[in-house]
Amino acid sequence: MSADARDRVPAPTPELNPNGNQATEDERLLSRPERARLTTDLTGDAWRVFRIMSEFVEGFDTLARLGPAVSVFGSARTPPDHPDYQAAEAVGRGLVEAGFAVITGGGPGIMEAANKGACEAGGESIGCNIELPFEQGMNAYVRTAINFRYFFVRKTMFVKYAEAFVIFPGGFGTMDELFEALTLIQTGKVRDFPVVLYGREYWQGLLDWLKGRMLADGKIHRDDLDLLIVTDSPDAAVDAVVKCYEQNCERIKAQSEGARIPSPRSIAGGGMRSPYRSSRDTNI
Repeated sequence: MSADARDRVPAPTPELNPNGNQATEDERLLSRPERARLTTDLTGDAWRVFRIMSEFVEGFDTLARLGPAVSVFGSARTPPDHPDYQAAEAVGRGLVEAGFAVITGGGPGIMEAANKGACEAGGESIGCNIELPFEQGMNAYVRTAINFRYFFVRKTMFVKYAEAFVIFPGGFGTMDELFEALTLIQTGKVRDFPVVLYGREYWQGLLDWLKGRMLADGKIHRDDLDLLIVTDSPDAAVDAVVKCYEQNCERIKAQSEGARIPSPRSIAGGGMRSPYRSSRDTNI
């Protein structure tokens, strides 16, 4: 770990919902009011828009100057002695060494591992935490912390400020991020955005179902299966991200004669966003 990384104070652990029995903001937003309140409380949802707007503003303001980054997802229940935890740590370290920042949900398990690898490599380690019915504290390796009450605001940050997703074995939340990314790519909302699945044994059943059922029934196109990169190697996961980023830069350069291609490392060192994200930013 660099001296700079050692000297930085860890991000504070949030207390978004200290009393776990209280309704979260997402729950309040998505619930329907009782019939008795329908005629007396007609402005609550409209005023809630300002809180939602404030979360977007905070997220954009905090991350706008971030260099090229990669969002890493996976189970919060993965213990530190699990091979997936160690692989996620290696991916976080490798991404930083390649010049990328690492973004996670800020919690334990795979998120902690990726943040740990990034932090100990002296790079940017970001955690986007979420208010849950049960408390999910920010892990100790997050250096830039943002706390969200609304899932959809948080999910926007994961995509808007990332060049790729690396997805480790996980549960419903991990699947949610995976299929949202695939939908955005399939519909052209984001482009040149690799989705790397780590752990072939874990993902093979899903891949077989996508091919044997979804593709066979004509629900997706054969090319849609090519949107996924599957690997059992942390180095290969990082290489896939770097390769796609560099190819995207080459494509942009070809469209703009005389443009210089910056490496992820040079952009991250300057603390500025990549100039090659403008087409995607307009769609987010």
